[in-house]
Amino acid sequence: MNDINILRLLSKHFEHVYLACGKTDLRRGIDGLVAIVQTELKLDPYSSSMFLFCGTRLDRIKVLIYDGDGFTMLYKRLENGKFKWPRDNNEARDLTQREFAWFCDGLSIKQPKAIKSIGRTNNF
Repeated sequence: MNDINILRLLSKHFEHVYLACGKTDLRRGIDGLVAIVQTELKLDPYSSSMFLFCGTRLDRIKVLIYDGDGFTMLYKRLENGKFKWPRDNNEARDLTQREFAWFCDGLSIKQPKAIKSIGRTNNF
């Protein structure tokens, strides 16, 4: 089983998957990434969330999760290809499972031709 499949399986156990847009210094360890989540992204690192970070090179990411008794940091390096990482600003994008699957497949999280969900209506 490859790492992307592990990330997809893992993501289903969290309420949110946040992607930190822009560039992050991947030399940072757990404490540095926790500080980014709290101070720059204004989010709770202890929540049921996965936080994704990317540096200058688009072939590697770090993933930060809190699993109830401590933090876990995963490091993913692609052998071939690059992640489509939004560089436009320093904010957190809350990804849907569908967007996260696109991301893991090397696609942009913005898919303009994808059919969008309109929510549930009681017309029937």
